[in-house]
Amino acid sequence: MLLTKFTHACVRLEQDGRVLVIDPGIFSESQTALDGADAVLITHEHADHYDAEALTEALAHSSGLRIHAPAGVAHDLRDKAPAQAARIFDAAAGESFTAAGFAVQGFGGQHALIHPTMPIVANVGYLIDDDVYHPGDSLIVPDGVSVGTLLIPVHAPWSKVSEVVDFVVSVRAPQAFQIHDGLLNEQGLAFTESHIARIGAAHGVKFRHLNSGQSVEL
Repeated sequence: MLLTKFTHACVRLEQDGRVLVIDPGIFSESQTALDGADAVLITHEHADHYDAEALTEALAHSSGLRIHAPAGVAHDLRDKAPAQAARIFDAAAGESFTAAGFAVQGFGGQHALIHPTMPIVANVGYLIDDDVYHPGDSLIVPDGVSVGTLLIPVHAPWSKVSEVVDFVVSVRAPQAFQIHDGLLNEQGLAFTESHIARIGAAHGVKFRHLNSGQSVEL
């Protein structure tokens, strides 16, 4: 499986000619990530994970594209693209389904708390082919499974470094890469990643930084 990292929280998975994209948001190179995609997974409604305009355009230009998202996001997208509504599906924690030939399991259910005055929205983390785990905006450890490749939200308004490191240690995936890094400058990212790499290594986790557009074979 080939994984390509895009800016912030978006990744693209390719295997045997099949393409699955997760969280193409407004900070990401959504049109590039979506080129040739067979399916898209959206973790939650925030624009840095959900570029509604790019997805509406992609649905109009690709008759085979399927999109899976929490119910609120799916409803919004069906309103924006009524002619393609039959290709937009609700996704929820605890459910399993197939997207572009990839086996998908949903975990979590809620976005991490940003502040008590701000409503909590739905968030679904996705485990792909019993290997790649994208948690969206949460630090939910998936239960009952072993993760091979962890995508780590390294920085967010709702997290701190100790929580991120504890998440990495708890999941204990053999390898890990960063996501949700679009709000950090180069110095801040290097500082945070150094803690993840050092402490993660003590627990058997090999962390590697991926630049935007960089791919790795899993």
